[in-house]
Amino acid sequence: MRIAIPTFIVLAALLLIYNITQINFEAPLQGESTVALIGVIGSTCAIVLLLILLVSRKIAKKEKEHKRAL
Repeated sequence: MRIAIPTFIVLAALLLIYNITQINFEAPLQGESTVALIGVIGSTCAIVLLLILLVSRKIAKKEKEHKRAL
């Protein structure tokens, strides 16, 4: 998990960048731009969820260390 989470974050960021380049900003809700917008939203959600997971694992680690100290 130590390497997996940052790897998934990078992959999601790459997909986000790719999907942004596929959006037709003159008509973002028509044709393949809709698929690209869905990809942007999905990639953004994935990044946010992975960052939440990363923070929660850090909190759990600190809590575990704190319990050992007591």
